[in-house]
Amino acid sequence: MKRSSSSSSSSYGFFKEPSPDLFPSKEDIFRLFGVITIAVSVAIACNYGVNVLNFKPKPFCDSDGAYEDLNPEFCEPCPKNGECINGNLECLHGYKRHGRSCVEDGEINQTAKKLSELVKHRVCEAYVRFSCERIGAIWVQESELWNELDEHQMKETFGLKNESYAYSKHKAMETIDSSLETRADLHGIKELKCPDWLAEQYKPLSCYIRQWVYCHALIIVPVSALLVGIVTILILSIRRIRRSQYLSTRAEQLYHQVCDILEESAMAAKNVNGKSEPWVVASRLRDHLLLPKERRDPFLWKKVEELVQEDSRLDQYPKLVKGESKVVWEWQVEGSLSSSSKGVKEAERKL
Repeated sequence: MKRSSSSSSSSYGFFKEPSPDLFPSKEDIFRLFGVITIAVSVAIACNYGVNVLNFKPKPFCDSDGAYEDLNPEFCEPCPKNGECINGNLECLHGYKRHGRSCVEDGEINQTAKKLSELVKHRVCEAYVRFSCERIGAIWVQESELWNELDEHQMKETFGLKNESYAYSKHKAMETIDSSLETRADLHGIKELKCPDWLAEQYKPLSCYIRQWVYCHALIIVPVSALLVGIVTILILSIRRIRRSQYLSTRAEQLYHQVCDILEESAMAAKNVNGKSEPWVVASRLRDHLLLPKERRDPFLWKKVEELVQEDSRLDQYPKLVKGESKVVWEWQVEGSLSSSSKGVKEAERKL
């Protein structure tokens, strides 16, 4: 009976749950996977690096090789704008190597553009000089043009070598030929001419004005003559009106002065019992009142004489003075008219 109980207990112990330390935890499993992943990545990277270091690019196929020799399994086709010899790539002028291809050289393109702009500027200047000033010629020889542009100076300016400058010049001429008019003279020399539409951009404003005047001369000349005539007539009319106003104003001032002098002479002759003359010689009165520059104006004194003739208070008559016949003026009103003289003087001041 004891044996059976012991055997049952032993069998019971065999089927008991395992200990929790028997299997790894979740954290240990994740750590294990991380280590395995890192190891695999390092192995792949090392293998790729070894392959890269051991990789040798295919040589380029010769540019002048036969078509059957261009086997893509053994060589790589020569790229565009390049020349391949013995598997090596050399880019053509105007292109530079970029990886395993040839790209356009921007510096040479910029130089070619500047050269073409410089040539176009010279050619269009010649066209404008001829059309505006009739100096020189419209067509310019290409050889003379490049001779004017010092090659050595151009190389130093753009910092190019002989081959690069030659290529830039060639490329510039391609641009020039497409933008300018070209022809060959009797001797076969190439000549350039600026197109009319392009020359308009180089013409100064003064040239436009001269050409416009020349084209419309038949209209401008008579219109200008008419305007000049109208302006001249207006100026003369204004001067005539101003002169008439001046003569009238000045003649009235002189007339009032004449009246004052004749009145004073008449009063003085009456007070001294007839020992002084009541009249005044008109020519002496004229030379006394007029300024030197006014004596050369015959119209001013004539205006004064007209006013004197219209005045009934004044009398003029010829008289023999020192053996010569003179015209004298005399005040005919008896009594003093000082009040009226003062009023006249105040009127003169207002004028």
